[in-house]
Amino acid sequence: MTASEDRDEMPHRACTARPMIICLIATKRTLRGKCPCHQRQEGSALSSMRDPHVSQQREQRSAFGQTLLRHRTAAGLSQAALALASGMSVRALRELERGRAAAPQERSTDLLADALGLTGDERVSFVMLAKQGRRRSAEAESRAMLFALPSAPTLVGREAELRGLSEQAATGGVIVITGPPGVGKTTLAVAAAGHLEARFPDGCLAVDLHGVDSQPVNAGVVLERALTSLGVSPERMPAAQDDRGSLFRTLLRDRRVLLVLDNVLDETQVRPLLANSEHSLTIVTCRRKLTGLDSAHWVPLDMLSTTKAVDLVASIVGRQVVQAEPEAAQELVTLCGNLPLAVRIAGNRLATRRRGSIAHLVGQLRDERNRLDSLSAGDLHLRSAFAVSLQMLSARERAVFRRLAVIPGSHFDDELAAVATGEPADEIGAVLDALVEVSLINITTAPVRFQFHDLLRLFARESWVEEEPEHVRDQLRDALYTHVLSQGTAAGTLFLSGVREAPEGGPFQSQREAAAWLDEQATTWIAVSKEAAALGWHQKVHAFVWSLHRYMLGREFKSRWDEVFLLGLEAARKLGDSVKEVEMLSVVGWTQHASADDSERALTTLKEARVLAKKIDYQRIVASSHSSSGLVLASLGRAEEAIEHSRLACQLSADRDFFEERIWMSLSLSTTLLAASEFDEALDLLGALRLELDSRRTQTNQELATKIGVHLLLLMGDSLSGLKRWPEAAEAYSEVRSHPAVRQAGYRSEWELALNEGTAWRNAGDIDRARTCLTFARAKLHGPADHDERERVDAELALLPQ
Repeated sequence: MTASEDRDEMPHRACTARPMIICLIATKRTLRGKCPCHQRQEGSALSSMRDPHVSQQREQRSAFGQTLLRHRTAAGLSQAALALASGMSVRALRELERGRAAAPQERSTDLLADALGLTGDERVSFVMLAKQGRRRSAEAESRAMLFALPSAPTLVGREAELRGLSEQAATGGVIVITGPPGVGKTTLAVAAAGHLEARFPDGCLAVDLHGVDSQPVNAGVVLERALTSLGVSPERMPAAQDDRGSLFRTLLRDRRVLLVLDNVLDETQVRPLLANSEHSLTIVTCRRKLTGLDSAHWVPLDMLSTTKAVDLVASIVGRQVVQAEPEAAQELVTLCGNLPLAVRIAGNRLATRRRGSIAHLVGQLRDERNRLDSLSAGDLHLRSAFAVSLQMLSARERAVFRRLAVIPGSHFDDELAAVATGEPADEIGAVLDALVEVSLINITTAPVRFQFHDLLRLFARESWVEEEPEHVRDQLRDALYTHVLSQGTAAGTLFLSGVREAPEGGPFQSQREAAAWLDEQATTWIAVSKEAAALGWHQKVHAFVWSLHRYMLGREFKSRWDEVFLLGLEAARKLGDSVKEVEMLSVVGWTQHASADDSERALTTLKEARVLAKKIDYQRIVASSHSSSGLVLASLGRAEEAIEHSRLACQLSADRDFFEERIWMSLSLSTTLLAASEFDEALDLLGALRLELDSRRTQTNQELATKIGVHLLLLMGDSLSGLKRWPEAAEAYSEVRSHPAVRQAGYRSEWELALNEGTAWRNAGDIDRARTCLTFARAKLHGPADHDERERVDAELALLPQ
């Protein structure tokens, strides 16, 4: 053998010549294919660079020295007194405690144990530490236990979480990584263990507890294997699990060991395995929250951001593939719900099918019916990862999980969940908590609302169809849809001009409650309306949609209201009711302009509404369609036509109710006058309307009166700006911006209001207030879609003196 060959072989001889704590490999993944000593050789330099604790650890006492010092201090003995009792010299004891000597001989160890009064687990641990210390040098001890960890995919997108784990590891204890199936808990745990292993020279113990399998690993079995790895001989192995746990914790108290307990079932399974040591660290992964553990540090994992999810795809297929189809790559990860396992499966499919493009796979995933089938590659199956979570649930919890899929919106609360599942309202909360505990649904906001991950919703829908009889599905669906539509109708009705306050005994005690329900449940009631219309529920759909026509005012720009009111129009036509049809035509025409930005189509619809309204002699709709047409024409720059329509609307509504019709016709005329630069007439009209509004506030509900008041003041600011009465205009805009209901009114965005006010203050000569307003407006415009708006604000800022 050559000298170089001899050097290459030396680590192997050292490895086989001394007993070592082995890494428990009961994991679901294979080991990296190198022996521990090769990994130590390759990893020692990297470990010392990436972990500042390594050099510090090498200067610390040996595990035996720490234990000896702790026991002597606990016994209240000086080194001299212990030396006298054990027959050892003071110098020998000093060298042992400082780590300059590895460990005493066997006879001396027994004498020290007798002198310290050690019995039971404490004596076993003391003797074992001495035995291990005699078998390795101090230098070897600091690096002998860097063992191979279970392999896992490359960590991408979890850098922040890894840094957090590294910081938490400094104080030892227990870290619990939780999250839904497929979110990457094991990947993060293994990456963290590899990053931290140099801090734990006494070894790394890793075990898969198979918590979601049909037969989870018993804690007693794990303890037996762990104690064997730590050097406990069969004859010293305690028979009872509690005794094994006690010995396990005693052995780890003075050691620096890293434990990775993967795939834990619950607190009962993992609690006996916790080291309870400030020197050791335990990393636990579990789909449950494990909130019953004391003093643990929780690391909840969520989905990756879109950017990081695309990076994950690139790490699998290559950056050049992603760069060739950037939009398809973003849609791919979106269809995967940014769930790491789903993204990784999609990446693996692309990597093994080089002829297929990202766009082709995206086309397959767009079909929700086949999405879960498409998300499988080799032995990775997303559906299987979800299915094992159901095994952790009771039959009742599984039923609730699949029945929740009938809720079509993105969020739901206890009330909707109870209706959708048929569970008692006072019991559904506990079941939802159980689903949250195993990460099958998430809590999103306060007040408490719940949410499915998109892929878990698809999985729940599959279970719903496969396991629930059709008549049960129909019954629960009908109950949910009826509840949503009736609640929505009651909420929308509170915003009609003739309603002053919420009726007693109704589902909502105020307009604020009603608005909150409509805002929070928007995705649900929109979807329910569409599905109820398809079922032929025309009367209920029309009643609900029509109730929203006043609630919608000031919110036109926040949703595709044209699609909502088209449902009502179609329902009215199915019912054969011309009055309902013409009412819906008038609202649809306005929302086609305000919500869909389709002004020409809006004019066509409004004309259709006028023709039908004249035919059935419905003068209110004749007036409102003229009014809306005036606003649309003004936006198109056709000012003269706009004023003509608006004046006619005012004439037709002159004798009508103020809040029901006349105020809206007058506001329309004011807006068209502004568009035609008729500022004096507009200001006079607005001033008169404001006086009348103040005198009639008690004739309608507070929200409507407030909404109208904010809009009046805003138009007055525009009129004053047109007349170059800058200080008055600035004060009007300032009053609008400071009004608590300005966001609710929704007539103009925050940045535009600030721009209006800032421009007025600049022209009024108040540069400081102008700069404050314009700087605020600029700060609101930071998105890529805000380019044109930023240019408008920047141009105004450039006019300010420096």
